[in-house]
Amino acid sequence: MQRYGLWAPAGIWPADPDAVTDAAREIERLGFGAFWIGGSPPDDLALAEAILAATSTLTVGTSIVDIWTSDGDRLAAAHTRLRQAYPGRFYLGVGSGHAPTAESRGQSYTRPLTRLREFLTGPLAEVPAKERMIAALGPKTLQAAGELTAGALPYLMPPAHTAEARRILGDGPLLVPEQKVFLGTDAAVARQAGRRALRLYLGLPNYTRQLIRYGLDESDLAGEGSDRLVDSGVVWGDDDRVRAGIDAHLDAGADHVAVQVLTEAGSPRELPLAEWRRLAALLGLDRA
Repeated sequence: MQRYGLWAPAGIWPADPDAVTDAAREIERLGFGAFWIGGSPPDDLALAEAILAATSTLTVGTSIVDIWTSDGDRLAAAHTRLRQAYPGRFYLGVGSGHAPTAESRGQSYTRPLTRLREFLTGPLAEVPAKERMIAALGPKTLQAAGELTAGALPYLMPPAHTAEARRILGDGPLLVPEQKVFLGTDAAVARQAGRRALRLYLGLPNYTRQLIRYGLDESDLAGEGSDRLVDSGVVWGDDDRVRAGIDAHLDAGADHVAVQVLTEAGSPRELPLAEWRRLAALLGLDRA
């Protein structure tokens, strides 16, 4: 897998099929090796299929489908359709989500790792292990990713977590961390964009527990979050600083980094094509 990919939520893709095709082809032309669809895309995997259909070499993955909201049988059927049409180009990333999300839907968030294992060995049993991945943060979930799937898709974690994840996974499984970036040198603007993007995660214990393990404390997570929180979760600055922040995950043992580009609004509301072009240039993909 090529070293750099893009991560963006499904909801920012246009409804116009021609616009999806044009954007997917540009992503491939820019030189990114993969596109990771976030925001728990629907089980029909229609967006992944559209991106795959528009391209010839781009890898596509979900990062991730939430097992608490997914119909496993429908998801498995959609995966079969994609793997038959686009062999070797799709990863089905799944994860156990978060207690607030599950409980808001009337579900009891109990034994999430057990539920995840049951989902993989039940409805998704026919999905080859080499074509599925897990959104893994903690040691036990990382172990499960190495045992049951092609590898792990950590989110919002620093390079120190990547190094620990590689130690737990060993040399074989894929390790694909997500990294947020802001392409700008103004500290106030960058940190404001970072706070807007990170505020959702301050109420999700699966993330906050891990962030504390890797050097933050409760004061960093209070209110809208400290500068230290933002700077640990978002790489910003000049081109050299942004590239170094992304490459820190590769140096720590990642196979590939899924880069999420933020805008001044925080998480983008539409495809940030201009920013993706800038990112490709600073990563040297236009010279590859």
